[in-house]
Amino acid sequence: MDLSQKLAILAAGARYDASCASSGSGRSGSLGACTPAGICHSWTGDGRCVSLLKVLYSNSCRLDCAYCPNRAGADVPRTSFTADELVRITRDFYRRNYVEGLFLSSGIFADPDIVMERLTEVARRLRREEGFGGYIHLKAIPGSGERALREAGRWADRLSANLELPTASSLETLAPQKIGSEILGAMRFLSEEIREASRPRRRSGTFAPAGQSTQIIVGASPEPDRTLLRLASGLYRRLGLRRVYYSAFVPVNRDPRLPSGTPPLLREHRLYQADWLLRFYGFSVDEIAGESEPNLDAALDPKTSWALRHPEFFPVDLARAGREEILRVPGIGVTGAARILETRRAGGLSLEVLPKLGVAWKRARHFVEVRGSFAGVHGDPDRLGALLGVPGAVQRNAAPPAPSPSLQREFQF
Repeated sequence: MDLSQKLAILAAGARYDASCASSGSGRSGSLGACTPAGICHSWTGDGRCVSLLKVLYSNSCRLDCAYCPNRAGADVPRTSFTADELVRITRDFYRRNYVEGLFLSSGIFADPDIVMERLTEVARRLRREEGFGGYIHLKAIPGSGERALREAGRWADRLSANLELPTASSLETLAPQKIGSEILGAMRFLSEEIREASRPRRRSGTFAPAGQSTQIIVGASPEPDRTLLRLASGLYRRLGLRRVYYSAFVPVNRDPRLPSGTPPLLREHRLYQADWLLRFYGFSVDEIAGESEPNLDAALDPKTSWALRHPEFFPVDLARAGREEILRVPGIGVTGAARILETRRAGGLSLEVLPKLGVAWKRARHFVEVRGSFAGVHGDPDRLGALLGVPGAVQRNAAPPAPSPSLQREFQF
């Protein structure tokens, strides 16, 4: 099998990892061209978009996870790169300005330490032999020893161990060969190493300076949104994860344990919006998805849904409110809140100036006032919901019901 065939197979095998957003265009023309496989895009902490070579080292796997396109029982062509091939491809793609970094994962084709060492060898050789200073994201292979994980963190910018399913019971059902405690154990170790590396005057060098992330598959198992958000909140607070990625389940395999139908893309989108509220807006899981209504609204973004359920909080007087209160207003983001506070200090805040400050005014005007001046509808959630595009009562996402508490065993940190 030649290198281009390997690249096509192993790039296709990596495309369901949600850490990158796009791949697989084959267009070309007189101005510019797209590589047909393996190029995806990710974003840095300062908002820059970077192109990454996103591939598997190998799509051979000992595990038979029901949802995985590379599961041991799948009828797909199997192949693997060598370290030499991956180093050469990454170097050549970088020199041609196709990519700015590498995203490397793999099937579990051997003992976890061996797989982890193969991935690390690629990163180490890129850094040492090629002088590569671009972004490298490696998958942390659960079951790997501390020595193997520590070595990977020396050469990678980011590491990620994917939980994939939100509860231990679902992992046992759909991926019985995976051990949840091993995945969380790897994540805890990475968290401790990253925290140690960030301490002042550390002499042993950097360790995964871009932190760690994980992925949760949405819709392959019956847990409600509340369970997924509780898990994400715990990972952010206790393990310091940079990102939790949500990946809408795509039925690529036939298995009676799996749901059928189209991917729950809207649900994935709402979870990302809710995740943003947890990380940057001061919301708690109970405020976004409570016990009585554990799924997010399908028709409204989570912040607007919360606002309609709490009319007593509004309207917020932007001339007096603190940053935390302002951030709870639908249509006002972090940048808009900062501009409002800056304009207020300068004495120029009014309803008329708000649309110029990065505020989504059509939405926000129903929830704010400035020194008694109000320009929206307040006090009637149904009417306000209709104005915001939701006719009648707020609709709920048609997520499957949660299993009974005795069956739904959440991960313990």
